[in-house]
Amino acid sequence: MASNTENTFDVIIIGGGIVGVATAYKLQTRFPHVRIALLEKEKKLAEHQTGNNSGVIHSGIYYKPGSYKARNCVDGRRELVQFAQQHGVAHDVCGKLIVAIEEWELPLLDKIYQRGIANGIEDMEILDADQIKQIEPYCAGIKAIRVGCTGIIDFRGATEKMAELVTKINPESRIYTNTEVQRIQRYGEQSIIVAGDRTFMADKLVFCCGLQSDRMAKKDGVENLNMKIVGFRGDYYELTPKGLNKVKHLIYPVPNPEFPFLGVHFTRMVEGGVECGPNAVFTFKREGYKKTSFNFIDTLDALSYRGTWKLFFKHWKFGMAEYRRAFSQKLFLKTLQRLVPSLEMDDIEPGRAGVRAMALDPYGDMIEDFKIEYRENSIHVLNAPSPAASACLAIGEEITNMAEKHFSIAHSN
Repeated sequence: MASNTENTFDVIIIGGGIVGVATAYKLQTRFPHVRIALLEKEKKLAEHQTGNNSGVIHSGIYYKPGSYKARNCVDGRRELVQFAQQHGVAHDVCGKLIVAIEEWELPLLDKIYQRGIANGIEDMEILDADQIKQIEPYCAGIKAIRVGCTGIIDFRGATEKMAELVTKINPESRIYTNTEVQRIQRYGEQSIIVAGDRTFMADKLVFCCGLQSDRMAKKDGVENLNMKIVGFRGDYYELTPKGLNKVKHLIYPVPNPEFPFLGVHFTRMVEGGVECGPNAVFTFKREGYKKTSFNFIDTLDALSYRGTWKLFFKHWKFGMAEYRRAFSQKLFLKTLQRLVPSLEMDDIEPGRAGVRAMALDPYGDMIEDFKIEYRENSIHVLNAPSPAASACLAIGEEITNMAEKHFSIAHSN
């Protein structure tokens, strides 16, 4: 292990989203003596995907049985709720409805329900149209799944609490913000990390870099990734005070299996209010949250990758519809009216936006499952899309297991 000097640590974790911080928390809990540093380039933790998503604790109902996503989401969701209860993080296990509007959606709804059974999802039931109205009086639907264990949470608050606990367990561990990694150099078993005017040293590295995961892997010398992160922005609307009484819980459509997103939905927020969205449009800046955000390097990077174009050609109809809706409140409202027909233009107003990291292979297919790989003295979380925030503690546990195996971290006596 590394020597006990300032800026020298046993393990350095790069990335201060909820997956990186949960990994630090899990590692520190199992190995209290290990000195951990977490490096985050922004001024605060959880500034990108973690802090700009819809705040949903996903149940795990959608994911292929036996997959990383299914296993980690179910286990992680239960553990996250327990963590929130124990540490006073704002949350509410309020449940959600997945609603079929048309007859052709019924077999898809049934398939989701069967997946829920296979994944061991608790508190699920099928509702008919009258039962839907009892829970959500304004919602149109012929059949629905009520998923009682879905919740909402303050993901930023959860991230900050985990970070606080890391340094509480080991006061020699550190959380660094405003610390962007520029260069990584290896000298035998040790890594030198250059971040601005700071230099850090560590025996072992863990990368949880979200929207920058592929680039950071290359900085660490990983070749032949066979994937690229492509950013997709999701715009949200909010219900105005006039529209708030029309949605009480979380309402989701039946996802279209031909499109790699869950579709526009209604989400009660833990701090109050209801969000509607998101759509999904290609973004010209990986960390751009405005419709006009642009970064030349990000755009060139994405559009020079054949997988991006193959994705566009496969889903061009959906893509055009999403882009039109991104610039039209009227079209966005029309989509929302499928689920809540009585919504009017003055029931919604523009809200915030988030950007999700989509890992694409060269054939334009989205890499569905979580992708975590070990290389020499590093662990890379290459793909951690939704439900990674819900599954963060389970992912942190997986990474801790990998670290114990590959990093030869010994338990202290």
